Amino acid sequence: MNDQEKLCLELARIGAVKFGVFTLKSGLKSPVYIDLRLLVSHPDVLKLVGKVIGGLAKAKGLKFGRIAGIPYAAIPIATAVSLEFGWPMIYPRKEVKEYGTKKAIEGEYRKGETILVIDDLITTGLSKVEAIAPLEAEGLKVRDIAVLIDREQGGRKELEAKGYKLHAALTVSELLEALKGNGKMDA
Repeated sequence: MNDQEKLCLELARIGAVKFGVFTLKSGLKSPVYIDLRLLVSHPDVLKLVGKVIGGLAKAKGLKFGRIAGIPYAAIPIATAVSLEFGWPMIYPRKEVKEYGTKKAIEGEYRKGETILVIDDLITTGLSKVEAIAPLEAEGLKVRDIAVLIDREQGGRKELEAKGYKLHAALTVSELLEALKGNGKMDA
């Protein structure tokens, strides 16, 4: 069993894959909800996620100086990738603090650096574009975005139209096929 298939089974085991009727952030309705915020409570699975996403970046030969996790679900994921591969990390803030340093981006970086953006999953791509804006506003270059799961609902096409390349460790179809093939769900 490869790491991707093992990860699918682990996501089911921890209850991160839910079935029912769910409204996604995009407003779309879905019979499947993938709750990757649960990863913080399962360090063994979070470590595997870091290995899988970082391994994807290495296998694709992506070139970058550091990684950036999108708040909030991807910050622990990017941290796991950073720890597993030794890649420095930053993250854009959802809201800029009105006190202290008032930074829009936390962590060290230099203008002109290329950043690999990491997120948990992608549906339409809108939240990725919003999260990338403060990075680019600070003079950072973003070409590639790595996600754990592509929900296959137009996000890849949306990002490509804006000049970004999406790299997904899994598609929702692959996740569901692995669960079905291992008896964790029926047709």
